[in-house]
Amino acid sequence: MIGRIAGRIDYRATDHVLIDVRGVGYLVYCSERTLSSMPGVGEHVALYTDLLVREDILQLFGFTTLVEKEWHRLLMSVQGVGAKASLAILGALGPDGVGRAIALGDWNSVTAAKGIGAKTGQRVVNELKDKAPAVMAMGAAPAPELDRGEDAVIESAPRTAAPAPVGAPNRGAQAEALSALTNLGYSPGEAASAVAQAAGDAADAATPELIRLSLKLLAPKG
Repeated sequence: MIGRIAGRIDYRATDHVLIDVRGVGYLVYCSERTLSSMPGVGEHVALYTDLLVREDILQLFGFTTLVEKEWHRLLMSVQGVGAKASLAILGALGPDGVGRAIALGDWNSVTAAKGIGAKTGQRVVNELKDKAPAVMAMGAAPAPELDRGEDAVIESAPRTAAPAPVGAPNRGAQAEALSALTNLGYSPGEAASAVAQAAGDAADAATPELIRLSLKLLAPKG
């Protein structure tokens, strides 16, 4: 299994790139969001990858972070969601947006992706709501940036997540808040929904404040 590749971009298309790694060209399919974040032709790039194996085809899909890759794998597990649909969802929402939509039960946001209807959006939310907290927590430990100049193929990707880009939600605080709430006895689904809503209202909140806001949302009404 090819878990990560790094090399020079030979050309870019609307849905994939050709990456030259020591003279071997790898076609890697990516979401629009991932493609837009990549450098130009002739420059180096490194991507985490997932290999789709079928009787009639082998396809590589590329991601800038392990969180995005894990969401792709989970989305593909939903009935009716193939690789193309998964990339469309990730391209429309991004990994953080996917986690937030699922945690909040907001299937309508999922339908913002091209080709995703209401029934599929509902299945994504319903089937992944219990798995979302684990992926949302992957941002707790930052990892070194991918070395774009490295000319190598690595068969197994590291287990730590890439650092959040500037302006992204505080994933570390969200992960710590999720852990604290589940330790208090809340279900993973309840905790994820509350943390996602609290983080949406206060994206820069530190862990203690995020826990306080989440507990307020979880408090019995009336």
